[in-house]
Amino acid sequence: MTDKSLSCRGCGTTLSQTFVDLGEMPLANSYPTAADLDQPDRRYPLHARVCHDCFLVQVDAVVPSADIFSDYAYFSSYSQSWVAHARRFASMARERFALGGESLVVEVASNDGYLLRHFVDDGVPVLGVEPAANVAAVAEAAGVPTMVRFFGRETADNLVADGKAADLVVGNNVLAHVPDLNDFVAGLGALIKPAGVISLEFPHLLRLMEGVQFDTIYHEHFSYFSLIALEPVLARHGLRLFDVETLATHGGSLRLFACHADCDQHQDGPGLDAVRDAEHRASLDRLSAYTGFAARVAAVKDSLLTFLEAANRDSKSVAAYGAAAKGNTLLNTCGVGTRLIDYVVDASPHKQGRYLPGSRLPIVAPDRLSETRPDYVLILPWNLCDEIIGQNSAVRDWGGRFVVPIPATTVLP
Repeated sequence: MTDKSLSCRGCGTTLSQTFVDLGEMPLANSYPTAADLDQPDRRYPLHARVCHDCFLVQVDAVVPSADIFSDYAYFSSYSQSWVAHARRFASMARERFALGGESLVVEVASNDGYLLRHFVDDGVPVLGVEPAANVAAVAEAAGVPTMVRFFGRETADNLVADGKAADLVVGNNVLAHVPDLNDFVAGLGALIKPAGVISLEFPHLLRLMEGVQFDTIYHEHFSYFSLIALEPVLARHGLRLFDVETLATHGGSLRLFACHADCDQHQDGPGLDAVRDAEHRASLDRLSAYTGFAARVAAVKDSLLTFLEAANRDSKSVAAYGAAAKGNTLLNTCGVGTRLIDYVVDASPHKQGRYLPGSRLPIVAPDRLSETRPDYVLILPWNLCDEIIGQNSAVRDWGGRFVVPIPATTVLP
């Protein structure tokens, strides 16, 4: 049982049921510099709970959003597969919703312009809303108009008053990052035109549970969504789901489309019933479905530690690929540091020269792999496994092996 003073950010019910408690953790996207190494990482509770009324899984907002997102280390454009995903979405959305030169597409948490630039290239007016000034500056330099601001009802009202009501509002992997869920959803509804559309993508809680993807739990991910939990929040703010797509991204995601509840221009698609049925078959509308997850997390932890300790005993070298936030949750849960892994490589120059929080693995450029030729390369962003292996095929030329840690540590052939 947990602190009964905590309330569900979806429905306000007092929270009392643990989903998984990962203990004290550093911020997953806070990468210390060499000058910081003589100071310990600041750590905060990372305790996920599930609401027994609406079944929203959530962690407490122990760190203010401004401390996490105002200066941000993640730049979307460094993932080629994610940029390609965005390009396909933009092409689909232009056709499906008849977007053109008189339309406006607004992306919330627009990052470095990885998605909106595809609309710009086709002459569709856009606006990004991004709280991290350092990331927004990159988008602006790429020709994507971007305002530096956190999004909520007040921001939406100001945009509408300024003549910027949207035909399409996009929120990719932002909904989990919102501490005030109801204010954010109210803003989405306020920003779209009467026949406007909201498109949201987020990792699906069902896939997280099936794949024991506990490493996607970190402080900046305040909530973890199913349709069962999210539909009532949307309805509370006058919004209606009219279609849902299942995606392979981030280990299994949903892309949902919503409109005003009184809008009759968007008919229900077949994806809605399919996802609802899958969630009900998995009993996500029953508290019993959420028990036992902590034990499965412990098994994943044991699997990784067993592999790393065996490699160490056999004098096999291990490097990691990807200074990803999910990797930081994984390594800190397992208590792994430089004794078992030599370093981590990452393609982003914004992370190179820094260190992973907690584990203190040095972050270096990918060419270090060919210089040191490790026996094993542990892929921390396992959701990008195929992309990473394809870009680093030379590892196999010297007999190196790739390893993925989720849902169990597996040495790939």
